[in-house]
Amino acid sequence: MQKLSLQNIPNKNSCHAIITGANDGLGFETTKFFIKKGIAVTMACRNLQKAEQVKNELLAEYPKAELTIIEIDLKNLDSVRSFAKEYKSKFNSLDILVNNAGIMIPPFERTKDGFESQMAVNYFSHFLLTSLLIDLLEKSEEGRIVSLSSIAHKSGKINFENLNFTKNYNKMAAYSQSKLACLMFAYELDRRLNKHNSTVKSVAAHPGVSATNLFQNLPKWIQIISPLLTPFLSHSPDKAAQPIIIAALHEQIKSGDYIGPSGFSEMKGDPGFASSTKYAKDKEIAANLWSASEKYTKTTFFN
Repeated sequence: MQKLSLQNIPNKNSCHAIITGANDGLGFETTKFFIKKGIAVTMACRNLQKAEQVKNELLAEYPKAELTIIEIDLKNLDSVRSFAKEYKSKFNSLDILVNNAGIMIPPFERTKDGFESQMAVNYFSHFLLTSLLIDLLEKSEEGRIVSLSSIAHKSGKINFENLNFTKNYNKMAAYSQSKLACLMFAYELDRRLNKHNSTVKSVAAHPGVSATNLFQNLPKWIQIISPLLTPFLSHSPDKAAQPIIIAALHEQIKSGDYIGPSGFSEMKGDPGFASSTKYAKDKEIAANLWSASEKYTKTTFFN
């Protein structure tokens, strides 16, 4: 796998970015790197108190950073719409959208909109958010959308008959499906952007394995032994965020690329071009998923 270096990324003082889940884990590390490069970041967060605390911590270290907090609850499509409306009332430009926030293997929960929670947070809400902001991104000379997938996508399938697990909930299958959907969305969005002769890039990334807050729902016995395995099978959140940063900022990246760790089974290591399954690149399934997503979220692109 060809490796990609963060050292080649220039300052981008005129850029505006949105990062969902910017107050924790990978989102925090991505935000920190962005402001070092002079990028103005809107932190799209559910927990405003925690977001404010993190913002103050970052400003103490980087006093010149431009940080704005806008509330978003990815379990509620109305909140996503409100976020986009508020962002557009404050800013008239957007260069980078990082669809980072996610949840992993929680107990079954159905959202207000009737979605299984992982499909809601990881995929459907980011699909809607992207559709609501695509017009601003297309005005940018270097518009870029980063969708967060996972190595778990390799075991995923899109179950159109049971997309929201109304029966037989399997939390790992639901997680894998949601992350597969994110990757398929990135590929399909790239194809549709090309058809519209858009300069916006759609890129996917995955962090490998890292002990972030996503691990909170793992079985207790795994949480107990994970400190023994962590050095061998995972890397720190700042390292895990590097594929996201490369996908968002590296000048070598092309639309349709997929970035992840370059080590064994892509679990850890320096960022490089990642592998995806043949299923993830299936154009017919992706088109059907797109249609279902527009129906569920009541949105369309490129109007």
